[in-house]
Amino acid sequence: MKMDAIIKTGPKPGCLELTRADIPAVGDGDVLIKIEKTAICGTDLHIYDWNEWAEKTIPAPMIIGHEFVGIVAAAGKNARGFKEGMLVSGEGHIVCGKCRNCLAGRRHLCRDTSGIGVNRPGVFAQYAAIPATNVWICDERIPKDISACFDPLGNAVHSCLSYDAVGEDILITGAGPIGIMSAAIMKHIGARNVVITDVNPYRLKLAEKMGAYTVDIRNEKIVDAMRKLNMKEGFDIGLEMSGNAEAVRQMAALMIHGGKIALLGIQDRDMSLNLNEIIFGGLTIKGIYGREMYETWYKTSSMLTSGLDVSGVITHRIGYKNFLTGFEIMKSGKCGKVIMDWSGGAE
Repeated sequence: MKMDAIIKTGPKPGCLELTRADIPAVGDGDVLIKIEKTAICGTDLHIYDWNEWAEKTIPAPMIIGHEFVGIVAAAGKNARGFKEGMLVSGEGHIVCGKCRNCLAGRRHLCRDTSGIGVNRPGVFAQYAAIPATNVWICDERIPKDISACFDPLGNAVHSCLSYDAVGEDILITGAGPIGIMSAAIMKHIGARNVVITDVNPYRLKLAEKMGAYTVDIRNEKIVDAMRKLNMKEGFDIGLEMSGNAEAVRQMAALMIHGGKIALLGIQDRDMSLNLNEIIFGGLTIKGIYGREMYETWYKTSSMLTSGLDVSGVITHRIGYKNFLTGFEIMKSGKCGKVIMDWSGGAE
């Protein structure tokens, strides 16, 4: 049987096509999911543009996409606990299960991770089959549009919960969707001041609605914001979401002694950092990749059902047949999350 799917057809910019593909086979340990909604990620945009990372990583032709929510359509004989009709999402990092970290229960640190929609077929399709160990049963009190964004929201939760943020002053560099959601999370868990920087007025406005103090670094200095907020020593926690080398350096210089930094933004090229600032400032730096499986998923669900509201980050909703419009919206930067509807052959 066939299904609609968005496929990266060739190793060059563009080359995304909506075409017909085989509905994936269901292995003994797999769950077949009828996709209802997906979200376009910055990673998908890199694949569309075919940047240096995509050229080295993506085995085109391949179905792309990794952010989704859907309904269980079938389950393999070893996929226990899943029934037809269950609302599910899924962890996009499929781990080896054999390395030291996997065996020790630290699966998010697996050395041989395979990414859905990156190294293996993705979810921009009417159906997807993924290992049962990666399927997350959704709380149906959470709107489907939000459940479709659990992957990037999980990045934000993982970053925000890496350090004790209660009563602390937070600097977030990069007001992309993950940075904006991080601002909402930090306010939800009791941070004092949350400052977020960017050069995109549209996204800074979204972050402001989430409760952040926004700084357009083209015409305002972070130190001026600190002065207005009566911050005398520096930021307690920094979340680097931009992938901008200068933002990393600036963050390190603005931290309180003993401050803590979480790095999520991926650098395009090698960068320099004054290690003496790190050493003499007693700073802690943690790299963030994905989510903690599955503690992050539990905490994300718990926060969403106890008052956390990140719905403001979703700015556009389109039918999957208009996917190219969604990618152009993403490229414009005048958006938060873009949701694609796969139910009922949406236009």
